[in-house]
Amino acid sequence: MTGQRCRIEFADSARDDLRDITEWYSAQQVPDVGKRLVAEIIACVEQLTIFPDSGRIVPEFETPWLREVQLPPFRIVYRRDDDFVTVVRVWRSERLMDHTLGKSAEQALQPDSAPTAADSAGEA
Repeated sequence: MTGQRCRIEFADSARDDLRDITEWYSAQQVPDVGKRLVAEIIACVEQLTIFPDSGRIVPEFETPWLREVQLPPFRIVYRRDDDFVTVVRVWRSERLMDHTLGKSAEQALQPDSAPTAADSAGEA
């Protein structure tokens, strides 16, 4: 994949995670913190367009196509395919991965129904 950029997609579960982050910080009376964190997550994910293999393989699964980047305090879990990356979950770093995630990620989204990074950034 030399010189070509990967397309970024967000699974519904990841979009829900981003919404939950903003809602939680709003409930804590610091909505700006939630918005800032989501913006930082989106910026981190956008780097995957150029460096899709920069994340490590998720240790709980040891599956080459299921990777993660860490942006403390979050783990951004994504599925790596040839031409695109699908963000599957955005979880707190201390939270252990649910072993059903591997199966969910495998079924994650069909390319034609996946939202883009720009779509999710607009929602946050």
